[in-house]
Formats: sequence, structure tokens, C-alpha cells
Amino acid sequence: MKAFLDFFPILLFFLAYKFGDIFIATGVAILASLIQLLWLRFTTGAFQKLPLITFISLLILGGATLLLRDEQFIKWKPTVVYWVLSVAFLGSHFIGQKPLFQRMIEASITLPKRIWRQLNASWVIFFALMGGANLFVAYHFDTNTWVNFKLFGTMGITFVFILIQGIYMSRFHSEPQG
Repeated sequence: MKAFLDFFPILLFFLAYKFGDIFIATGVAILASLIQLLWLRFTTGAFQKLPLITFISLLILGGATLLLRDEQFIKWKPTVVYWVLSVAFLGSHFIGQKPLFQRMIEASITLPKRIWRQLNASWVIFFALMGGANLFVAYHFDTNTWVNFKLFGTMGITFVFILIQGIYMSRFHSEPQG
């Protein structure tokens, strides 16, 4: 259920684009993201950070797309989210006791401190590059190509990146104490 909920807005955006246009898809994505955010709030009792960041950027840039009838704004949204995440992961190297990636998954795996920092740094770079890749596709290809890249390309690249990280982590993994 969680996986479906995570991809709910992007899946509806993709379908609305394929059966409508970028403006209909943008409106659907804003509504779907709001529903996702409210559902998570209702079921967990709190607003989740990533869906909140995504919704705010979607509301601002999607709203500008609809208001100004300019599809470039919605194309910037993934880059904004990726770069906010990159800065958050980078900031966690200097703020707090643990890098953000460690805080996210340390309950599942035990790794040396140096490895946590390396993995976290790789997410900084990954998100920065993904933001750049999104802009490259947005400005050098047509909207249809960008929509397909947004759904299939970024999902595939992310899957491969996570797989590589998993392989790397397995080299250093030790069983949790206690």
C-alpha cells in the first residue's frame, strides 16, 4: 500500500498527460499530491516531510504552470525537489550527530560511521545530478519525452542507484547489537 501511495501522484500525472495534456496532468498531480498528503496526515498523525516538500513545490510550480499556461514551471518541479533533498543530505553532514541517510535506515542495518558518511554523500551527488538531468531533458527534449523520463527514466535510474548502494552496504554490514 505504501509503494502505491508513494507513486500515486506521479502515476495519475502520467495517465492524465497521456489522456489529456500537460495542464490537465498538472492539475491532477496537485490534487493527487494533496490527497496523498492528507491521507498520510490522517493515517500517521503527522505531515511527512518529503510529501510535504513535494506538495509545496508542486503547488507553487504547478500553480504557475496553470496560471501562466507555461509548462516550463512544472518541468522545474522535480529539479527543485531533488536539489532540496541534496541540500538536506549535505546539511546533515554538518548538523546533527548522524547523516540523514543513517537516520533513515539505521534501524535496519549497522554500518561503520565512515560508510554512513560515504553513502550520505553519494545521495547528495545523486540528487544533485538527478536535478541536473531533469533540467537537461526538460530543455533539450519535447514534453512527451520529459514526461516519460520523469516516470520511467528517473525511476529506473533510482532503482539502479539503490541497488548499487545495497551491494556496497552489504560489504560492510554487521548484525545490529541487542
